[in-house]
Amino acid sequence: MQIKIENLNKVYRNGNYAIKNLNLEIPNGMFGLLGPNGAGKSTLMRILVTLMKPSGGKVLVNDLDLAKNRREIRAMLGYLPQDFSFFSKLKTYEFLDYTARLAGMKNGASRKTAVDQMLEEVGLFEARDRNANKLSGGMKRRLGIAQALINNPKIIIVDEPTTGLDPEERIRFRNLLSNISTRDVIIILSTHIVGDISSTCNNMALLNKGELAFTGSPEQLIKEAKGNVWLISATETEYMEINEKYPVISTIPTEGGWEVQVVAPEINGYYGKQIEPNLEHAYVHFMENKLNQWSNS
Repeated sequence: MQIKIENLNKVYRNGNYAIKNLNLEIPNGMFGLLGPNGAGKSTLMRILVTLMKPSGGKVLVNDLDLAKNRREIRAMLGYLPQDFSFFSKLKTYEFLDYTARLAGMKNGASRKTAVDQMLEEVGLFEARDRNANKLSGGMKRRLGIAQALINNPKIIIVDEPTTGLDPEERIRFRNLLSNISTRDVIIILSTHIVGDISSTCNNMALLNKGELAFTGSPEQLIKEAKGNVWLISATETEYMEINEKYPVISTIPTEGGWEVQVVAPEINGYYGKQIEPNLEHAYVHFMENKLNQWSNS
């Protein structure tokens, strides 16, 4: 499976670009789409799942043109939107059975087997007779991914899937997607939570203001931040100054003040040491530099 995006644009009536001249190739496996709110991620997702038409450009799915082969491509898709909702009066099992029918599973016996297997896979079998609106936040997101997977789609698109989840549910959700990614599928994970990308995706793209800022592996992005991440031991007064001067990633109180992680090429005399970057550091480093370049161009 491969998705190829060529010169894609989405322009609104006021002339603002949600997506601008986007060129991107998405291979098999887990692919992370990272960027701040308003970067164009959700617009791109809606175009890919045929809920929105682009203003220009082309999307090819295994050489099928999205503009000409919408029905065939829709049959390949599973989608979990950010604002996933369901009929509140349906039980968990009833809701998944309903979505399975919408996905084209007409045979009742095979559909029942598929629904039971999917509920087992996402850890909801014991809650199958509970009203869907009575599930916890994490269980609702698992039901959301179940409805996206019920007909074994070749392309799975999930938009901000772990927003609002507690750490345990976030890890559970990421592990579920990682297990699915070993199949012959494309999973596109769109998020502004860096940890969701670093722990699951071999390839990623970074969007900013509708434009492609970076594409490659998380490791490649991390390399770009090497030598630009510092751990500073700061007094209370220094901490206030540092917070004004540099992008601060984390702060830990100590007996004499603070340990502060910052992203910067140098720290101008503060007492600190360089540390190895992670993806969160790399994301901040890259976006700070890219934003400065764009704003000055």
